[in-house]
Amino acid sequence: MRAMVINGFGGPEVFEEAEVPKPSPGPTQLLVKVLATSVNPVDFKIRRDGYWANLTFPAILGWDVSGVVMEVGAGVVDFKPGDEVFYNAEIGVGQGTYAEYHVAEAAIVAPKPKNVSHLEAAGIPLAGGTAYEGVVTRARLMVGETALIHAAAGGVGVFAVQIAKAAGAYVFGTCRAENADFVKSLGVDRVIDYKTEDYVEVVSAETGGAGVEFVYDTVGGDTITRSVGCTKNWGRIVSIVAPPGDSDGAGRKNITIHYEFSQRYRAKMEAMRIVVERGQMRPVTDSVMPLTQVAEAHRRLEAGGVRGKIVLDTSK
Repeated sequence: MRAMVINGFGGPEVFEEAEVPKPSPGPTQLLVKVLATSVNPVDFKIRRDGYWANLTFPAILGWDVSGVVMEVGAGVVDFKPGDEVFYNAEIGVGQGTYAEYHVAEAAIVAPKPKNVSHLEAAGIPLAGGTAYEGVVTRARLMVGETALIHAAAGGVGVFAVQIAKAAGAYVFGTCRAENADFVKSLGVDRVIDYKTEDYVEVVSAETGGAGVEFVYDTVGGDTITRSVGCTKNWGRIVSIVAPPGDSDGAGRKNITIHYEFSQRYRAKMEAMRIVVERGQMRPVTDSVMPLTQVAEAHRRLEAGGVRGKIVLDTSK
């Protein structure tokens, strides 16, 4: 099968097109024809120096799939050939999804939402699943609460905003000025231009000094330490970025801080399928590129400013 592989760590130029053996499913696995995949920040982090990801070279990166089941293992009863599915592949387990075919455990796979295309669905699994886990599973956001979502126009942020609104929250969202109308269309109630406004001051002023119940950090740096200043007592902060050296004041305010590494399981995928089919959440595609242009996709994502997801069409 055709795949984009790397034979060592480095810049985007390490990608090569290659013919590799088509995998075969084990007893509890599915062989899926990958119709589309997408690019996530974890992809380029692993490409640079992902020693922790347990790669075997030549390695195939990529963790999102939308496609069609081709074969099922002897122990699989929930799927059959021809089923349209989507899922977030396990990192460090087998090869990735920048390829024509992929093998996955049936336990992490779910039916694709019926109201979106494969190109759209491919942008959901990792980013959407990360947002769902942060907002729903970790923070347990509830109706009537307030949330501050950093990088609201980013790959994870666009889903976090929509999930927070579906949960009934009032949402503050930080972004660039040019993305203000876009994030409002997703459900942000108060847009904060992070270049010209101080989000701590804005949130504090507009909540009468109370702060928000929930902060979602997809940025890193000093975001957590600064966000403590506009989080309520007993509030919750979730970050998908490696923890900083210190979170000043969080302990004194009894704030729960979760450092999230998204888990793979079918129930989460099923939940996202439902909210997408109900129209409460929609994937946001920045652009669609051929699989062979994955190096350029990495360059664009690393440069920043991407709105939503870059999707890779594996048929090209």
